[in-house]
Amino acid sequence: MAPPRPKPKLDQENTPFWTGGAEGKLNIIKCGDCGEYTHPPRVLCRHCQSENVAPEAVAGTGVIDTMTVNHQPWAKDLPVPYVIARVALDGVPGVYLTTNIVNSPVEEVKFGDAVRVTFEENDGIFYPLFEKVG
Repeated sequence: MAPPRPKPKLDQENTPFWTGGAEGKLNIIKCGDCGEYTHPPRVLCRHCQSENVAPEAVAGTGVIDTMTVNHQPWAKDLPVPYVIARVALDGVPGVYLTTNIVNSPVEEVKFGDAVRVTFEENDGIFYPLFEKVG
């Protein structure tokens, strides 16, 4: 059993991201003016500075852009090795999530692998993790 993940402090900007998994949704902030996405969540669009932003459910698929395999047991009950990856989200240009790749042996995870979101719930927070497709 792995130790719990650090719990984010929820606020008006990030709550849809951290709780969307309850409905199976990966919510990313989208600007209603320029149509661009912003992550991490902010009250202003990072592209045009508009305040007309709102969470939008995205496909939750992507590809592993870069990754590393961690072998260091940073916490007492943290099983190693595990994959830390940056996932480029499909249909969400310029947005990457740093996450873990789960449900696959670490030696089978490669750059460019197609992945899809899955959620790990802990105390009302739904952590977006990714697993290989196929």
